Amino acid sequence: MVKERLISLDVFRGLTILLMTIVNNPGDWGHVYAPLLHSEWHGCTPTDLVFPFFIFIMGVAVPLAMPEKFYDDTTFNKILVRSLRMLCLGIFFNFFGKIQLFGLEGIPLLIGRLAITIMIGYALMGSFSSKVKNILAFSILLIYLILAYSGIEAYHDVRLPGVLQRIAVVYFVVSLLYLKTSQRTQILTGVFLLLGYWAIMTLIPVPGFGDANLDKGTNLASWLDSVLLKGHMYRETLTWDPEGLLSTIPSIVNGIIGLLIGQLLLLNTTKIQKAQKMGIAGTALIFFGLIWDVVFPINKSLWTSSYVLYTTGLATVFLTTLYYIIDIADYKKGFKPFLIWGVNPMIVFFSSQIIPQVLVMIQFQNPQNPEEQTNLLDYLYRFWIAPSFTNPMTASLAGALVYVGIWTFILWIFYRNKLIFKV
Repeated sequence: MVKERLISLDVFRGLTILLMTIVNNPGDWGHVYAPLLHSEWHGCTPTDLVFPFFIFIMGVAVPLAMPEKFYDDTTFNKILVRSLRMLCLGIFFNFFGKIQLFGLEGIPLLIGRLAITIMIGYALMGSFSSKVKNILAFSILLIYLILAYSGIEAYHDVRLPGVLQRIAVVYFVVSLLYLKTSQRTQILTGVFLLLGYWAIMTLIPVPGFGDANLDKGTNLASWLDSVLLKGHMYRETLTWDPEGLLSTIPSIVNGIIGLLIGQLLLLNTTKIQKAQKMGIAGTALIFFGLIWDVVFPINKSLWTSSYVLYTTGLATVFLTTLYYIIDIADYKKGFKPFLIWGVNPMIVFFSSQIIPQVLVMIQFQNPQNPEEQTNLLDYLYRFWIAPSFTNPMTASLAGALVYVGIWTFILWIFYRNKLIFKV
């Protein structure tokens, strides 16, 4: 069976990474339109769809990349190394702003951090032999862990979980499930994980807090994070992490459902029949997600089972729509910008996490108030973008769109020159 690039999946990936870029880079975090913010707790906004969509898309891509199942030590090693490289890239985002070099400060320190970033990026996205990839990935991970638990002041509270870290774990599990099990086993595994997570979160008492609950900071997932990830969690929460350990379990099912959809797309049936099955599956997932929401509320931070069904249902319906328009009706006009984003997501994901931190490190005297300092990121927004708008929320959105425009130009250059960065 020959690999065939699914344009609709690339476009879907591009739309998702583009939305992520808008969400993560507002001009002013104090003025953001509600749909571009995460839900306060229970519920789901468009922003809450980005992460589960990524995992779903990754799941769909697994069988498309390996249409013929073949498992041996070499295959396992490739999956393991790719997972480790993603894991290490994700952790590096959290280390970047904490790197200290020989007492350097300001621009010299920034240059040193950028030099390390280039080395890490090349080590984890460069093309090497399998043996070298292994050595680099394991070595970098070991260095992270040594620094995080060394007692060195600069790294004592560095965050270890994160988005790319969770994607790495899910990719590893889902890839092995695909190669080693039947679709029936994959479905049963997904059902077991969702029901098991629901039971764990709603039936097991929380040490130190009492009865099982789904409240912020006092639920079982939060407690486990506070025990096993103490001091290394999300800085906004400190006592729990939205990409914590226990909530990673149900996120695997986002990948499994994507995996099942990917295998459906490989069936020897017509494209219309595939689209029909996908549409029915997506609608059913949304329905059951909303039903489960009544007793196990849709919640991104907890990654509840209802959230898994609801978001994968929406992702399936969205992919079905794009599949029909692009791959069945053969209407591709207007989708090229999203395709450009979709074939090169890793470089955007990696760089867009670093660039804002770099701009914040470049500080100078505020031209309007010489007594205070400003940074380049704040300066560009306050003096170049915000003055053109009367509504601060629109100005904030414009700041994000300017950033998107810059990245679109960069990605277009990469696309024209066939430059694709992968782990």
